[in-house]
Amino acid sequence: MANKFSICDDCQATNSKTLVPKLKKLDPEAEIDIACQSYCGPGRKKVFVFVNERAVSAMDEDQLLQKVEKRMK
Repeated sequence: MANKFSICDDCQATNSKTLVPKLKKLDPEAEIDIACQSYCGPGRKKVFVFVNERAVSAMDEDQLLQKVEKRMK
């Protein structure tokens, strides 16, 4: 089963232009959904991504990618 990443392009802390290529590098086969994730409160202060329907957040993209790797199938 492929991984699924869901990110928001409206949240202030998340930069989808830099995050999407990094996620594709982690898993080129993964499905990436870019839309509102209704995670606005934490999304103002932390970078986040939903990995297989579970939220993962961190203070910066490098920390986030380390956490994402652990959460992937």
